[in-house]
Amino acid sequence: MKWESEQVGGSHYKTMKIQPLEYALENGLGVCEHAVVKYVSRWKTKGGIQDLEKARHYIDILIERESKRCR
Repeated sequence: MKWESEQVGGSHYKTMKIQPLEYALENGLGVCEHAVVKYVSRWKTKGGIQDLEKARHYIDILIERESKRCR
C-alpha cells in the first residue's frame, strides 16, 4: 500500500488530487511551508477559520526567521 492512499483520522485529504505532504515532499518544502500548505488546503473541509489561523501562525514564524536571517 502506498502511503498516499492511507489517511489516519478523517478524509479531508482524500478528495484532493495531490495531498499536501506529497506536494511538500516533491517540492522540497520545509516544515513551516508544509504546514501552511496543509492548513490552507484543508480549512474548508476540516478546521475552518482555526486552520487559517494555524497557517497564519506558520507564516509569522517564517517571516520572523527570515527577518532575522536577512539582518
